Amino acid sequence: MGRAFEYRKATKLKRWGNMARTFTRIGKQIAIAVKSGGPEPENNPALRAVIANAKRENMPKDNVERAIKNAMGKDQSEYKEMNYEGYGPHGVAIFVETATDNTTRTVANVRSVFNKFGGNLGTSGSLDFIFTWKSMFTFNKKDGLEMDDLILELIDYGVEDEYDEDENEITIYGDPKSFAQIQKYLEDNGFDVTGSEFTRIPNDLKDVTDEQRATLEKMIDKLEDDEDVQNVYSNMRPAEDTEE
Repeated sequence: MGRAFEYRKATKLKRWGNMARTFTRIGKQIAIAVKSGGPEPENNPALRAVIANAKRENMPKDNVERAIKNAMGKDQSEYKEMNYEGYGPHGVAIFVETATDNTTRTVANVRSVFNKFGGNLGTSGSLDFIFTWKSMFTFNKKDGLEMDDLILELIDYGVEDEYDEDENEITIYGDPKSFAQIQKYLEDNGFDVTGSEFTRIPNDLKDVTDEQRATLEKMIDKLEDDEDVQNVYSNMRPAEDTEE
């Protein structure tokens, strides 16, 4: 497994929560993608990516189509993507991504959780040195695929030479600015892309005790319970890494 895989385990805890919340969050992503690039997936790379993720999360096709249709309506809420950065208890960095139609409500809710657990919100960009923003693509394995050749083809897009691999799928990481180009290359070359998104990988992991971990996980759960929150990342070392 690549280094990014170990980091990725630390960043998204209970990523989506229950199914209803998952579908709500994907619906917001669809709305944002449609507003920015139109309702036709073939002409909108961002929308194609969200639809692939919806399929991966078992979101019914009818729900996806309804979300696209609703996004084109005049009465549809305008969602804004906002990020909040700060430190939770015990000096652990926490990065919160949201999609909201009411930034006043969202920042108040996020700040309330930080305050409740003894953390504090920082200014935008304050965690840039801790987290690296990356694009991430997961696709089914192809017979006869030589990963070294694939990485060589994609190196101009900033794709890294470390990748994650399991029995059926491969995950690669690259430059976020090249998201659409990487996606197009994979699609044009017959790869079955099952997931594509942006992720934040911590550059170093912070050790915590079991008691501290329990508190931090409660905080992250509380943040993820908010309907405006899309993703929560931390640089807390995964429990698996601390076991001998």
